[in-house]
Amino acid sequence: MNTKMTLAAATVGMFALTGCVDMGGGMGTDPGPGNSAEADARAACVRDTRATTGNPDVRVQSSSFSEAGTEVIMLVGGTGTWRCIAYRDGTTTGIMSMTNEGFL
Repeated sequence: MNTKMTLAAATVGMFALTGCVDMGGGMGTDPGPGNSAEADARAACVRDTRATTGNPDVRVQSSSFSEAGTEVIMLVGGTGTWRCIAYRDGTTTGIMSMTNEGFL
């Protein structure tokens, strides 16, 4: 009887842990893009945000993939959070500070 209970408890524990994912532990980290189109969008936004702000310290905080345009949220060193929309053709738009809305 004890063996069956132990086996049942171990099985339940195993299934309970299957959904656990290490998200990196640090604030502002993101597990990464869900597909190559999202990865391309992230890269385009980082590239264009660096060029727009003149700041090389740009890190992706999160992204939300969409066929219509992928929103990428970034941390730009010393200036706060920025937003960008990237399209499949490699272009971007709406690069804007979310900390100081309306800037750029």
